[in-house]
Amino acid sequence: MHQSPSPAGPTDEQRIESAARGLLRGIGRLSQTLFRTGDFGLGRSQVAVLDALEDGPRRVTALAAHTGMAQPRVTVVLQGLEERGLATRERRAADRRVVEASLTSAGRELLDRGRRRMAAALLRGLDAGVDDSERAVGTARDALTTLLNAMDSEHF
Repeated sequence: MHQSPSPAGPTDEQRIESAARGLLRGIGRLSQTLFRTGDFGLGRSQVAVLDALEDGPRRVTALAAHTGMAQPRVTVVLQGLEERGLATRERRAADRRVVEASLTSAGRELLDRGRRRMAAALLRGLDAGVDDSERAVGTARDALTTLLNAMDSEHF
């Protein structure tokens, strides 16, 4: 429902919609910039799968759901990660149809190094124009958490 601005100016809904568009663009640009800075030597899909494996082994179907990728795409990504020694895949003994992927120590180290580079770049950028970098990052994190929690409660 898009209303035309009244002579008094845009409606609350229009201002919120405009802010949301700006937020989405900003998040996208920040994500791209940080990903490049991370210098993982991998594509975004590969890093997304490694990230999803960080908390422990996952079934390929769970990785697909978590990353938003199709299951065949996850399988191809995992093959590449396995060839590089960054992840492993094993069939479960109890049910040989189930394939479970895990992060290797090399995969964890690659994620850690990339994230350190990303954090350092973020802090350098903040140091250039923000008085209290720690507070700025904490405020941004809290705002994103609030938005994510609101969206989770709406079952998006």
